[in-house]
Amino acid sequence: MANAKSLAGLMKWLHREVWHNAFDELLERHLGRACTKAGIAIEELADVLGEQHSSVLWDCVFEDLLARDLADGRNIVDDYLRRRGWKESASARTYMLALRSSVVSLYEVSDIVRDESFLARDLVRGGDPIRVAERRGTHYLKPWDRIAARIVTMGARKEMTGGVLPFDHEASDAALQAFRRASNKARTEAVSFARALSRPDSDPVLAEALSDSEILRGSAFLFTNIWLDDVLQRMLNPSLPQICNTDGDELVITTVRYPLKAEVSADAVRRALAAIPALRAESKTFWNWIGSQKRSGTRPAGNHTFITTRLEDGSLVLGTLALKDNMLVLEANSHQRAERGRALIEPAIGELVGEPLIEAKTAAELMTSRAANKLRPPSSGLLPDEERAVIHANLDRHYVNLLDQRVPALGNVTPRRAAKTEKGRQKLVAWLKYLENGAARHEACSPMAGYDLCWMWDELGVADLRR
Repeated sequence: MANAKSLAGLMKWLHREVWHNAFDELLERHLGRACTKAGIAIEELADVLGEQHSSVLWDCVFEDLLARDLADGRNIVDDYLRRRGWKESASARTYMLALRSSVVSLYEVSDIVRDESFLARDLVRGGDPIRVAERRGTHYLKPWDRIAARIVTMGARKEMTGGVLPFDHEASDAALQAFRRASNKARTEAVSFARALSRPDSDPVLAEALSDSEILRGSAFLFTNIWLDDVLQRMLNPSLPQICNTDGDELVITTVRYPLKAEVSADAVRRALAAIPALRAESKTFWNWIGSQKRSGTRPAGNHTFITTRLEDGSLVLGTLALKDNMLVLEANSHQRAERGRALIEPAIGELVGEPLIEAKTAAELMTSRAANKLRPPSSGLLPDEERAVIHANLDRHYVNLLDQRVPALGNVTPRRAAKTEKGRQKLVAWLKYLENGAARHEACSPMAGYDLCWMWDELGVADLRR
């Protein structure tokens, strides 16, 4: 990243009244809407977001000022270099002029070389990815991350400036849509204005003014507003994503405890459960309830799907049964499945157990309980490498099955079918990048870390689009 110390003189120049007032107006344009929506003052951002985030936002606004002309055509970089440029080093002047002509855009990150560089693909203007010389950013960026940034040319190198905002995929899609709306509006108004002046629509001056780069030059506040609104809403109004199982039921962990009658032995219960074909005995005290991978319900739009599969063969697990403490415990991940489970087993065990006790917890209640009690997931008893191997093998089976299942993000078609059309491949590439980005974000110590999804690109015949 270019050295911000080279802007120290410009920052002092900002205290002059004309530039200070221009900066305040721009600060309101970048941050005001999101702050008003969140019910906070701009001055409170540092307390809400922390010094680091608020400093990056200040950089975004300041850099936008450097690249803008006032209504009378004046620019702070031109003004400063004309009066004080003789005091600056050649590299500092080069950096200021690079910022003067820069625009912010939305980039997709790939091919990260730690401590050296990464590739950045412009999601607004298109074209081939460019190699950006960067050290610090390679320590936190992940493949297919999306960032709003200014990339400037410093000699033979491309570098990022200081105002870099990380976007998740949902917020970045919102930013792209906002830019397209602004671009369409600008083009419509400009064409109408040109026609009113009897100028042709093909006027080269008009074409230059309506290029993506020029519209980006005046649209930096769009990215800052959307990023800040997204962050503030998640911080001030946190909410869990809607999670459902493969039947489309809301995720509610439902536990049904059947007390064994006094004269009933565990062997009697095992014999009764052995007569139920849908149950797979994993031990003398534990059974998986197995079902079809085919969804029996409709998955609500925008929900995340929770899937449990059997490690041995990847079959779908609808619930579990366990014998412990003179109890037979049925557990399922929704009210509906728990009722189906009861209907499955009670004809076989009805004479062996008493009235059941039922307990249900939503995902939110489970997370609150875990946080309150500072619980950790129970240890598997395996060594870290063994646990990682088991989990990765299970992920392999899960994703192999997923290739033949309908995926809402792909227009409710299977990945294999999506790969057969141009439009489907576009959605498929975005989906695969989303999966890879999520996998890359696991902590290095997590058994989920290091899982490589590249094989899916080859399997679906789209490896040439992985760029």
